[in-house]
Amino acid sequence: MSDQREEFLAGKRPDDVALFLAESYVSDDRLEQFGERVDDGTLIVVDGERGRNAFQAATGTGAMEFAKSAMNTEGEIDADLAGGQCPDADADADADGEHAVQYVFAFAEEQNESVGGIYADGDVVHAYAQCTCGTAFSDRWNATEEEDD
Repeated sequence: MSDQREEFLAGKRPDDVALFLAESYVSDDRLEQFGERVDDGTLIVVDGERGRNAFQAATGTGAMEFAKSAMNTEGEIDADLAGGQCPDADADADADGEHAVQYVFAFAEEQNESVGGIYADGDVVHAYAQCTCGTAFSDRWNATEEEDD
């Protein structure tokens, strides 16, 4: 895992955003020069404004508009931001292979004890994903501390 992604997931890059673009959604080898190649695509950590612009260029949707549309449906997004589990996959148990994450948009929010809940426990990662079935969903969790090697 790249240092940038580790720092982002640890909540140490609150001004940045992370983008995962599945290879099946965007097949462009040039993406690797901006991010990290992962099993099924490319993950990019970049400053917020550039990241939102890159997200819109790749998906045709504004990042914050996408986040708003996804926030009402809870799902599971992988802690490494490179995939997830669509909440509609359980309902479509017979629809093998029709549920795969196309892209993820994520940002970190610094600890805010006055808000309470998970925000009082530490920095929070907010992640929003789009599934191949058309479902947009969200997840959030407390940032993890960087592991010492």
